[in-house]
Amino acid sequence: MSKSRNRSRGNGASKGRDVNGFLLLDKPAGISSNGALQRAKFFLDAKKAGHTGSLDPIATGLLPLCFGETTKLSSFFLNADKRYITKVRLGETTTTGDSEGEIITSSSASVTVEDIHKALEAFRGDYKQMPPMFSAIKKDGQPLYKLARQGIEIEREPRDVSVYELTLHEFDGRDVVLEISCSRGFYVRSLAVDLGNALGVGGHVIELRRTGVGELTIDQSVTLEQLEAVAEVEHRDNFVLPSDVGLAHIPKVNLSVDATFYLLRGQIVSAARLPAEGWVRLYSEANGFLGLGSVTDDGRVAPKRLFQHLTHSVSPTRTKFSENR
Repeated sequence: MSKSRNRSRGNGASKGRDVNGFLLLDKPAGISSNGALQRAKFFLDAKKAGHTGSLDPIATGLLPLCFGETTKLSSFFLNADKRYITKVRLGETTTTGDSEGEIITSSSASVTVEDIHKALEAFRGDYKQMPPMFSAIKKDGQPLYKLARQGIEIEREPRDVSVYELTLHEFDGRDVVLEISCSRGFYVRSLAVDLGNALGVGGHVIELRRTGVGELTIDQSVTLEQLEAVAEVEHRDNFVLPSDVGLAHIPKVNLSVDATFYLLRGQIVSAARLPAEGWVRLYSEANGFLGLGSVTDDGRVAPKRLFQHLTHSVSPTRTKFSENR
């Protein structure tokens, strides 16, 4: 990761330090993802930060936060597979599909473990899931949750989702604990509602914890309390991970000094051992991780998500640009 200690506050400069990298936060319950981001940004005294996909306020768990130039990579985590552990209360439905909403129906009908195992079969593999009204999906530029708060419900289109694993861990006669490995765009609240409907008793989420995002796991995370407990701001940087963390699924490509020079200036360059297509992680011996590129139709590399602070830090060993054309 790359950091500068510039603390300039004058002449219209942005407040905060240039922090680059990922912070894997264990988000607490009762706070929005943006609220958690702003607290972490404050603790690191960082200029620029963003998160990689929100968690509901009731949810806890892994929330990858990106700082500085690393914000350019956030979409690769938005699109990543996820893992969750959730507790679903059967016998009640709520306005929101979770415990934040008001209870609207109750049922005293009994459900067995065998009933649950049978019902869960329909939610494994690929299927179309109806997203909840209380979601960030936009309709005509307006998030659905804002419409839902006004009592407005609109027709939604089911979305293609994939559930790779769905395991029943506990059932006490009322609450079901499930572990889920799923694709992007999957709503655990929708699963709770759909499972309750399939069992004929209704259901909603009462606990939700995200344990994985792509290759990243909750074991790598840090809490806000741990951040705050470190007195010196600079020492909190030890929690910030390199900008290429969690990108091991993208092929790695090493560039020569000359290719690095021209790539960082927006040029398409040649490189050895490229895959046939797709995204690649780009590295140089002198500068380490440069960002991401994509393989062109003619088998070269085009710059896509490069870190601007490196742009003028590399010099070519030759001047004949035609060699990289």
